[in-house]
Amino acid sequence: MKLDPFLTSARFVKGVGPGKFKILNQLGIYNLKDLLYYFPYRYEDRRRLKKIKDLKEGRPQSFEAEILAKGSRRARNKLSIFQMALGDEGGRINAVWFNQPYLKDNFKVGERLIIYGKILKRNGLQVINPEYELIPEDEAPEDTLHTKRIVPIYGLSKGISQRVLRKISFNAVNEFAEVLEDNLPENLKKRYGFININKAINDIHFPESNDSVIAARKRLIYEEFFGLQLVMASKKHNDKYVRTGIEFSFKKPLVDDFIKKLPFELTQAQKKVIAEIRDDLIKPRSMRRLLQGDVGSGKTVVALISALYALSAGYQAALMAPTEVLAEQHYRTFKRLMKGFKISIGLLISQRKKKEKSELIDKIKNHKIDIIIGTHALIQESVVFKKLGLVIIDEQHKFGVIQRDILFKKGQNPDMLIMTATPIPRTLTYSIYGDLDVSVIDELPSGRKKITTWWVTKKKIDGAYDFIKQEIKKGRQAYIVYPLVEKSKKLELKAAKEMYEHLKKDIFSKYKVGLLHGQMKADEKDKVMLKFKNNKIDILISTIVIEVGIDVANASVMLIEHAERFGLSQLHQLRGRIGRGPYESYCILVSSALNDVAKRRLGIMSKVSSGFKIAEEDLMIRGPGEFFGLRQHGFNDLKIADLIKDEAVLKKARKDAFDLFREPEFIESSAHKKLFKYYIKPFI
Repeated sequence: MKLDPFLTSARFVKGVGPGKFKILNQLGIYNLKDLLYYFPYRYEDRRRLKKIKDLKEGRPQSFEAEILAKGSRRARNKLSIFQMALGDEGGRINAVWFNQPYLKDNFKVGERLIIYGKILKRNGLQVINPEYELIPEDEAPEDTLHTKRIVPIYGLSKGISQRVLRKISFNAVNEFAEVLEDNLPENLKKRYGFININKAINDIHFPESNDSVIAARKRLIYEEFFGLQLVMASKKHNDKYVRTGIEFSFKKPLVDDFIKKLPFELTQAQKKVIAEIRDDLIKPRSMRRLLQGDVGSGKTVVALISALYALSAGYQAALMAPTEVLAEQHYRTFKRLMKGFKISIGLLISQRKKKEKSELIDKIKNHKIDIIIGTHALIQESVVFKKLGLVIIDEQHKFGVIQRDILFKKGQNPDMLIMTATPIPRTLTYSIYGDLDVSVIDELPSGRKKITTWWVTKKKIDGAYDFIKQEIKKGRQAYIVYPLVEKSKKLELKAAKEMYEHLKKDIFSKYKVGLLHGQMKADEKDKVMLKFKNNKIDILISTIVIEVGIDVANASVMLIEHAERFGLSQLHQLRGRIGRGPYESYCILVSSALNDVAKRRLGIMSKVSSGFKIAEEDLMIRGPGEFFGLRQHGFNDLKIADLIKDEAVLKKARKDAFDLFREPEFIESSAHKKLFKYYIKPFI
């Protein structure tokens, strides 16, 4: 029997009726492949049956016993209780089930069964809501699914139990695992000693031993990464050999002149990255490059130099940022650095007046604007470029793939530079951006000093306020950051508006205090930021709106209230707003957090300054699905592989997948068609 596991509905599996199918849908199970690849998340070894007299209190254990008596009753709270007295030649134990009155019809006195559950001592031995298995006279494999074996434990949804899902999985594996086609190339299976797919699927669900679980996981983890990397390798191949791009020819010494006039020296890391981008721009293919750099590493200057390369070849450049605050910051920075050059720079954001926007859009269309900076407003249908050569996406994880593609399609295969100030762990880079070339600015500009970070409890907040006053007396400025704009009825958290009034009146009455938050209008935000930048505000009370977009060299202190409410990467981004000048800088994390995760996060922030190290730690704490706070990247669909624990396997799978696409004859081969159909096509 030949079948397509992507097209065969899970309804074909024995035990899956219409009601169960809807419940399986809640678990992401629709077709046969979904069900076969819905793996257990752990196992319980229930092979070792004990005598009742040898059972240990407090541990889950398995034992075989005879039903001596049974009965049902109702407690005072109307709770249904079903109870059985069980015994063997050495002892007795009571098994109790709550709110399962139907069980009384499942058992007969004198029958033998296997029980698995946690043993308690309450007027003798007792086991509450245990798993069970009746022992039939002629035992079949499915008769011992739940005990007397290594038992799979699955993630559940409301309306389905472990027993039911285990039985459905058994039916699926028993009927369909053997007919699955093994699509992994033979040379890779031999190289790594992998078992075939049929045995791997069988053993991952219903293993005979711990070794069989290990062998199945080894095969399935590799294959999951291999399939993902084939998608990346295919995309990169298409970009390189199929998608013809612009072959830039730089006719003017614009970039050299600009670099000479910079008021600072570029770091070696910046120079290296600029060279990588320049090499891409002169090639006749569309550049797809990810630029990673820690907070304050100088990505903006690299982006501007990249744009100038495009301009010197006669093209336009566009930079899209996720917020108006950040777009405006880039616009001001570009204008300041380009002073004295005859370069036209425009800012397109939704807050601009209709007439101004219309005039700007007309200038873009007629190439009277060289560099256009904006937000989502850039992807409006009315925005047409005369000659778009370079697209720059900043803080890329805040945009969807479709949004990026819309801007890309406004040119004839323009080059694309994707930037992020959130350092991305290598495993995520391989998995999310494996089709891109990667550049890393891993060096901070000279003069940047390490930021001293303290974690203090709320009891020491007055001391923190005194420290801020001392810094202001030295001529410095400070941020105080809160997680909320306004006080919440549900959360007992301080909020920016409320604390602004309190701090301004009671704590910092002798100082100039400002307020900034996301609910303010753009022009109001601009006025506040400009005042702070010009040192007309000593202390800026803010929400995370300052995470990006404000660059004030004189700010030397940041106090973050309820620091446990922020993720590691977000805390690092916030902290990056200070330490931008020649002064010693300090970040004070205020939290009386008691849970282990919060303690771990705050401990890391107090000791670690590298954004890349923090990103690795953040990934380990939150997992890949929450790293960006998005669910659009595909790594959320990993069924068995772990990006952190299995990094070595990921590297092997990546190399193997990319090596295939380096073979000239591979694209036209039957092997490519087979791999494309099974691994690549479902994801494109």
